[in-house]
Amino acid sequence: MDKSWMRKSRLSQEYEDGVEQFLNFAFANSSEDDRIICPCIKCVNIHWQTRETVLEHLVCDGIVQGYTCWFFHGERVLSPIHEPTNTCTAPSSSNPHFQTSRARPDSLEELLRDAFNIHQVDNEGLPSTADEFNVEVNDGGEAPIEVDEQPSKEAAKFYKLLEDMNDKLYEGSQHSRLYFCIRLFHLKCMCGMTAKGLDHLIEFLKEFFPSVAIPESSRESKKVIKDLGLGYEKIHSCPNDCMIYWEHNEGQQSCHICGRSHWVSTDSGERLNEDNEVVHKRPAKVLRYFPLIPRLQRLFMSTRTSADMIWHANGRPNDGLLRHPADAEAWKSFDARYPDFACDPRNVRLGLSSDGFNPFKLLSTSYRHLAGVVLIPYNLPHRGLG
Repeated sequence: MDKSWMRKSRLSQEYEDGVEQFLNFAFANSSEDDRIICPCIKCVNIHWQTRETVLEHLVCDGIVQGYTCWFFHGERVLSPIHEPTNTCTAPSSSNPHFQTSRARPDSLEELLRDAFNIHQVDNEGLPSTADEFNVEVNDGGEAPIEVDEQPSKEAAKFYKLLEDMNDKLYEGSQHSRLYFCIRLFHLKCMCGMTAKGLDHLIEFLKEFFPSVAIPESSRESKKVIKDLGLGYEKIHSCPNDCMIYWEHNEGQQSCHICGRSHWVSTDSGERLNEDNEVVHKRPAKVLRYFPLIPRLQRLFMSTRTSADMIWHANGRPNDGLLRHPADAEAWKSFDARYPDFACDPRNVRLGLSSDGFNPFKLLSTSYRHLAGVVLIPYNLPHRGLG
């Protein structure tokens, strides 16, 4: 599919014809309630708009230049997961590997397979138990009847999510309980809702739709989707941010730098039994750590992002304009300094950002603690950089 119109002037006939081509494709493959995700430079594939609004935005504001593979609008990545490329294709019923799949919500099974790295399927579209979960089979291809083993932990998680994916909200509904929970938390993140606000929203929905299988609370909704992975670890820390109670320091009862207690005071933080013995202690402060490696692995495991991780080498326009960190002299200087790293475009380049911190309050700044540290993968196209 010719996409050269995306770099043409918005006043040209080629651009106008290309916009019509895009709208026809997008509404044929990814529309919901006569709306699609708008790829203009203001909506940046976040907001859903009508055809007229998307047309107006694309003509007046322009399309996101890095959006060369329209996977939010039904286009599929051609490459297998272990060998990413930047090639895309329109959905085709003649190709069993690239059947039409709307970006939302029909790709839930694809989401599950990406999350658990399960891509080999049998004739019925379900994962091959023998191959994916190491279940022994006999020569006839059937599992021995006498084996009475429970599925592995990862297999149990996968099949539980698969069950939630097939559990419809109500009879005749096109959407599943899993999809509802995912969209609910997406709404929470996009609107900056608190957990209490989400609970009130759920109560409101259940009051007006009592027969719909909506989770009872935000906590229950979180339980449904937590097995998708990419959670966080809780690590206790000193309330003055001197240290964290981790590895060999985990059992310490107080900070070895400032002397502050590991725990909050008894009247508010400890639970006592009948013998006045402490049965539960609440840490004075908790650090939430989001492990990096699983998130980088997920970028390469997902069919929707694997090609984007080498976009900077294979799909980036090389016209001398500064649009992406890969266009900058600093990137090129790094490549020249570390050629062994630069020779493989799959190697991940990260940018670290923090809100600042004041160790031991020695600096004359308003920063009192490490508010947050964020790592940004620079391999991704413009849309991946926000």
